[in-house]
Amino acid sequence: MSCCFTSIWLEGNIASGKTTCLEYFSKTSEIEVLTEPVSKWRNVQGCNPLGLMYQDPSRWGLTLQTYVQLTMLDRHVLPMSAPIRMMERSIYSAKYIFVENLYKSGKMPEVDFAVLSEWFEWIIKNIAIPVDLIVYLQTSPQTCYERLKQRCREEEKVIPLEYLESIHNLYEDWLIHHKSFEVPAPVLVIPADHDLKKMLYQYEENREKILMAHC
Repeated sequence: MSCCFTSIWLEGNIASGKTTCLEYFSKTSEIEVLTEPVSKWRNVQGCNPLGLMYQDPSRWGLTLQTYVQLTMLDRHVLPMSAPIRMMERSIYSAKYIFVENLYKSGKMPEVDFAVLSEWFEWIIKNIAIPVDLIVYLQTSPQTCYERLKQRCREEEKVIPLEYLESIHNLYEDWLIHHKSFEVPAPVLVIPADHDLKKMLYQYEENREKILMAHC
């Protein structure tokens, strides 16, 4: 990236606390926050591909993940409106975590996985997707499961603990152990099992590392 702009990805499991983190940093004038386009995933001309995928991943996994890939790419290439952009997840985690999980769990046919993989490889080869820092909210699957039950989002009611464990393991292999895929930027790990007060303290504690990521 140019030294004038900084791109940060906020990564973590479902219910790891990404929304709280984004809300905290959105109060800083030099930071632009981009949330995941979940409202789009819930409503494509009256259809809800996110809900359909959770109900029947073998049938709707490709449909949802194709649209996720498109909408996340759209987020990546938006012109920046502030010196620092913090973006919730990325096209990389869409592929490396969620598509991989569908495939490895046997819920995505090999041909669907191959098509999505070729699309992803073409995108990252031909379109610039800069990133200076990945902030990983490292949260235990059990904590995520408890938070998920508390927030009661309709589509998430069918998510079992085992699903969160699979997502957690894929994130750990990618961002901590570097076992699976390329990590395109330095990773700042923030332990995120704590209550709101402690999490806000940690965000404040890490503020300078995040704001100075491009230097």
